[in-house]
Amino acid sequence: MEKINLAANIRTEISKSSRSALRNSGRVPGVYYSKNGDPIALDVIEKLINPLVFTAETHLINLQLNDGSEHDCIIKDVQFDPVTDRVVHFDLLGLTKGEKIQIEVPLQFVGSPVGVKEGGLLQVNMHRVEIECLPKDIPQHIVVNVAELRLGETIHISGLAVENVTFMSPPETAVVAIVHPKVEKEVVEEAEAEPTEPEVIAKGKAEKEE
Repeated sequence: MEKINLAANIRTEISKSSRSALRNSGRVPGVYYSKNGDPIALDVIEKLINPLVFTAETHLINLQLNDGSEHDCIIKDVQFDPVTDRVVHFDLLGLTKGEKIQIEVPLQFVGSPVGVKEGGLLQVNMHRVEIECLPKDIPQHIVVNVAELRLGETIHISGLAVENVTFMSPPETAVVAIVHPKVEKEVVEEAEAEPTEPEVIAKGKAEKEE
């Protein structure tokens, strides 16, 4: 997998006002976590972190801090502004050589399913999948070929195979399927008896003949 360099500054101010000031200046605050060290508060240029967040690929990151140290890591969590969708905070997780890691990677569906040509609908149940592997074996994405999938057929986790990767979901978990289209039917209920006109009762004093 390709490794991306990411330059960052170590933050000494971690107050709410300092984080707001960073964002206003075009930088994004974050935290680097590692198994064998203390968390490091940092910040990066927004335009540098965006390509690592807004992507359908998983990337290994070579974090280059302004103290001269470098750390292999991945993006573990991202927080977005609810209105603008801008990245407002992120967490990086340090990697240890030779130690396996659990991570979510995107699924990439390829092919034109036979089942769709038969009148079915492609139903994607999972867009990302959690795996366990060594850092060097992390795939950018996992390809799922749906070309031979027929109407009524499903691809499960057990049908995915990636070298040196263990899937964390149960084998029977459905990933993608070709399902029958739902047809909305209008139910018409027949009346048991024919409707009758309402009886009209005239009010008045009846004439009586002597």
